Amino acid sequence: MPEITYLRGDATTPFGKGPKVIAHVCNDIGGWGKGFVLALSRRWPGPEAAYRAWHRGRAHNDFGLGAVQLVPVDRRLWVADMIGRRGVRTGSKGVPVRYEAIDTALARLAGEVIERGASVHMPRIGCGLAGGTWSRVEPLVTERLVRRGVQVTVYDHGEGGRWGRGPR
Repeated sequence: MPEITYLRGDATTPFGKGPKVIAHVCNDIGGWGKGFVLALSRRWPGPEAAYRAWHRGRAHNDFGLGAVQLVPVDRRLWVADMIGRRGVRTGSKGVPVRYEAIDTALARLAGEVIERGASVHMPRIGCGLAGGTWSRVEPLVTERLVRRGVQVTVYDHGEGGRWGRGPR
C-alpha cells in the first residue's frame, strides 16, 4: 500500500510522473486571496476564475462544504478545489476548518483521482489559514486516499512554511 510522501518544496510544481492533482482547501464564502491560493494564481489564472464562477453559481450547483471541483491546468494536471472551511476568520465557533467537510471532499476526490490514474499533491491542507492541525487531517488523507491506493505527496514550503504548514 502506498504511503504519504513528505517533501520540502512547492506543491504547485508537483514531483513525479503521470497524471497529477493538486488538492487544496477553500472557504465556503467565495474568498480567494490569501495563503496557498496565491501560489496557484501566480502559476495559472484558471483555478481562481473557476472557483469564483463556481461560487457565483452556487444556487444552481453543488458549491458548499464538502464539495470538490477539478480544474484542468495542463494536459495531465488538475487543481482540486475542496470546500473545507466555514468562512475565513476564527470566531465564536472556533477556527474555520471543518474536518468533516475535508473528509467528505477527500472521499469525493478519491473517485476522480482513481478514474484519472493520478497521484495527489498538496500542502498540509486545512492547517494554514483554516487553523486545523495535521494530526487531525493526516488520518483523513490516509483513510480516503492512501488506503484506496492513491499516491499522496505533501509539500512543506520553504524554511518557515509560509502556507499549508500548520501544527503537526
